[in-house]
Amino acid sequence: MEAAESSRILVTGALGQIGTELTEALRARFGADAVVATDVRDLPDHPCVVGGPYRHLSVIDADEFDKVVVEEGIGTVYHLAALLSATAEKVPELAERINVGGLVTVLEAARKHSLRVYAPSSIAVFGPDAPKHAPQICALNPTTVYGRTKVTGERLAMNYWKQYGVDVRGIRYPGLISYKAPAGGGTTDYAVDIFHSALADGHYDCFVRADTRLPMMYMDDAIRATIALMDAPADDLGESRAGYNISGISFTAAQLADSVAARVPGFTCDFVPDVRQEYADSWPDSVDDSAAQSEWGWQAEFDLDALCDAMFDGLNQASR
Repeated sequence: MEAAESSRILVTGALGQIGTELTEALRARFGADAVVATDVRDLPDHPCVVGGPYRHLSVIDADEFDKVVVEEGIGTVYHLAALLSATAEKVPELAERINVGGLVTVLEAARKHSLRVYAPSSIAVFGPDAPKHAPQICALNPTTVYGRTKVTGERLAMNYWKQYGVDVRGIRYPGLISYKAPAGGGTTDYAVDIFHSALADGHYDCFVRADTRLPMMYMDDAIRATIALMDAPADDLGESRAGYNISGISFTAAQLADSVAARVPGFTCDFVPDVRQEYADSWPDSVDDSAAQSEWGWQAEFDLDALCDAMFDGLNQASR
């Protein structure tokens, strides 16, 4: 992907967990002025606000979205604005408006203005009937509101690709772990919260069972995968272009707690499952990412030890 002067990049949800790091990575690559960060929040000291152009923008305001695309000379949209799993269950109507309606706003703008679009999906598209090692192609029968919005999103993306030629691509993100921005209300947030609690309190109450195993990924790998997918020639991408499985690390909550304890003397963890356990139980333990490997060369770099080392190094540096 080459950023032209008249073809800048817009990131929705830029102040979120993924958006923060993706915006920074895109600005490092293409220049700060080439990437317009947008969000519905006003955080004047946020690095994505002070580090380059920023617009307050709601993805459910289609007219304003169109206006910003034209005014800013946008050619590519990374559409990250969404309500995540645990939050979406509490406000399902709002989740539909933002996760589905917001995507329609972006896809319609892409159709009218010939934009390229990155619209992520999630492992939440899988339901309890999916194999525990989930293949790329299988029935998608999620039990969560969030999962259903992501299935709809994948189908919308493919429709716009096939019917209108909109170059839209997506990844089914696993649980993402990062120290740079707080987690955003997802079921896998325990894998982020545990590091903060370990340093602050020496203890963590984990909201899933010790034996809960889920696909996870360090944020650096997720950002690298996102940009690599958008770099890939369109002709190389197959029928999974709207929601590629990508595999990082699969570990149990107990294995994560043990890795944290090995780095924080005296750390303890209790497992106190809440309603989020039900969401976790409906998802696979791991995913088959052979399509992403063969079609655009995906390969993860971080294992559990490297992830834990990176998280503690980052958090310790940030606290100095």
